[in-house]
Amino acid sequence: MAEWNLNTVRNDFPLIRQSDRVYFDNAATSQKPASVLAAVQEFYEKYNANVLRGLYPLSVEATERYENARKTVQHFLHAACPEEIIFTRNTTESINLVAYSYGMANLKAGDEIVVSILEHHSNLLPWQMVSRATGAKLVFLECEPDGTITPERMDAAFSERTKLVAVGQVSNVLGCVNPIPELVQRAHACGAVILVDAAQSAPHMAIDVQQLDVDFLALSGHKMLAPMGIGALYGKRELLESMPPFLTGGEMIETVSRYDAVYAELPHKFEAGTVNAGGAVGLAAAIDYLESYGMDTLHQAEEALTAYVWKGMQAIPHVHVLGSDRPENHTGIISFTVDQVHPHDISEIISSDGIDIRAGHHCAQPLHDYLGIHSSARASLMFYNTKEEADRFLESVSNIRSRMGFGNE
Repeated sequence: MAEWNLNTVRNDFPLIRQSDRVYFDNAATSQKPASVLAAVQEFYEKYNANVLRGLYPLSVEATERYENARKTVQHFLHAACPEEIIFTRNTTESINLVAYSYGMANLKAGDEIVVSILEHHSNLLPWQMVSRATGAKLVFLECEPDGTITPERMDAAFSERTKLVAVGQVSNVLGCVNPIPELVQRAHACGAVILVDAAQSAPHMAIDVQQLDVDFLALSGHKMLAPMGIGALYGKRELLESMPPFLTGGEMIETVSRYDAVYAELPHKFEAGTVNAGGAVGLAAAIDYLESYGMDTLHQAEEALTAYVWKGMQAIPHVHVLGSDRPENHTGIISFTVDQVHPHDISEIISSDGIDIRAGHHCAQPLHDYLGIHSSARASLMFYNTKEEADRFLESVSNIRSRMGFGNE
């Protein structure tokens, strides 16, 4: 393991090193370390060829690096074999793959799809589509105001008709960690499969898909230091083998005749067309970077900074932090409102102080409706953020109402 030194870490990120702005929008996308940028550049400078298609040395080398990246993701998630890792563009595409290839083929009228109220739209809209197309009923797993999913809430949502469960491991609004082991147990007791959206968890905590016993798990590279446009889907091999392709075309076939085709074996059955090999190499480099420090080390750094910001927010009048009253249940995410100030105004004022945060419904409109608010502001932290940046943010938040003309009350 590399020695943890925040100054050294920050120097690894060119944009952070070159900018005096505070970047607190990490839940939307993370910054990229130089090692990731170098890995992508090296791939295109030295190994650029279409993977899986050529028998000449350059294509063979490109293919080897692409498949090694798959093995890196496999080990990161503790999957049983590399064939259980499908490269996609992002979490959204991964979930749509499962919705179209598994949901459309296996769900029918009378079945129920359980989706938590906490979900990002990417883990809701595909299931709305499947529900409309198959007649399966969408059932919402609701939560307490702080985001907690209780056994009683599970009792109300699950039944013998439950056939698929879709839930995020970490909420992108509240930062709460959902009880995945309990949800997996409930799903399997009903004979259902469970898909976990790990977009917000994979950058912050260790994940073992075999220990969790999830059926599918989706992640996005761009939230975990990798380039945009690369993601991954984990699926249990027996499920993936039974599913039809999501997209058809080049490279996902064994043979094609005029009127028929034999599809390729896993994982290539689900990777039609020219793949994002450079992105996959970048994702592998990002995983290598995270694991060079260890996910537990990075999580501890983020948890300490989150607690510092959360406590500072509690001391500011008229500011309300959404979610748990325990900072360790926020996973680097501090969503908040300010009395009588629209979140867009909050964001603009904070931005004028050189701090980047998010404002809006964060692609989780049903959750905001459930909480009785239209939108919120969100500061999201990463291990490369500092206490000094947190102080700048807290100072800016403390002045919002006075700068909006409410005085100093």
